[in-house]
Amino acid sequence: QVQLVESGGGLVQPGGSLRLSCAPSGSIFIINTMRWYRQAPGKQRELVASITSGSSTFYSDSVKGRFTISRDNAKNTVYLQMDSLKPEDTAVYNCNADLRRFAGSPLATYWGQGTQVTVSS
Repeated sequence: QVQLVESGGGLVQPGGSLRLSCAPSGSIFIINTMRWYRQAPGKQRELVASITSGSSTFYSDSVKGRFTISRDNAKNTVYLQMDSLKPEDTAVYNCNADLRRFAGSPLATYWGQGTQVTVSS
């Protein structure tokens, strides 16, 4: 079974930077849209950024200008470069991806387990 695996979270001071990575652990046929979500304590999960197979991007207003989403199709990996981090960016970050495991299989959405990002002095 395909499993999405995130990495790169940690503790950083305000104004610092982190880069998150996410990739499937198993083989896949094709990946379409890839996304990053986050959920802070007491808040709803929100879409942070997304990137399509054609590399069109979307960003939430709260991170626009500070975060950059990108993908490496050769590695089936999506990245989230986070700069100028603020305490309000503290959350568990999850990636997801719309993908087909095999040719002819249905398109399905897979989620990672999440990585903690804490921004604090």
